Amino acid sequence: MKVKSWMVKHPVTIHPKAPLQEAIDLMHSHSIRHLPVLDGDELVGFLTESNIRQYLLPSVTRELMVEDVMIVNPITIDANASLDSAARLIHQYKIGGVPVLEKRRLVGIFTTTDIVRSFIEILGLLRKSSRIDLILSDKDGALDEVIRLMREMGQEIISVVTETQHPKKKVHSIRLAKGGDIEPVIKALEAQGHRVISVLD
Repeated sequence: MKVKSWMVKHPVTIHPKAPLQEAIDLMHSHSIRHLPVLDGDELVGFLTESNIRQYLLPSVTRELMVEDVMIVNPITIDANASLDSAARLIHQYKIGGVPVLEKRRLVGIFTTTDIVRSFIEILGLLRKSSRIDLILSDKDGALDEVIRLMREMGQEIISVVTETQHPKKKVHSIRLAKGGDIEPVIKALEAQGHRVISVLD
């Protein structure tokens, strides 16, 4: 999935020559923490709540323009980049968000909030569902076997997540759309040698 499907489109922007107080007011009125700085169509900087915090004394704020405190040459990401690469970028640089460019033109902002939103949506966490946590048998193709079995038993699989902290005991969490009784599914899994360790409804 691509950044452009999850980014905030048409972000609020500000000119580098605007007073810093105007930027602060904009961020407050729109409940945002990131503000791209545009000179015409060109992205020339980026303001974040954290980088202007040190200038919030009224006596200081009155003296400054946006260009005095903005991040010059900010880290950006392409609109067609994957969600994975965007999440890695934000994590690597320990930042809260990045401007999104398409052909060098600003088209959006992608933030940690958007990462969480995409994660929740992709995993189906807000759908009525059940989750089965299991350790697979040692046979080859065990996960494929489990997925096939669940589908044959009429289950709709929303997501499959593998916990990889313990390579010898990987826990697979399979989220199923809420439907009928999943007890027969659990029994069928155990009959094939898979160990169900928890079921969350």
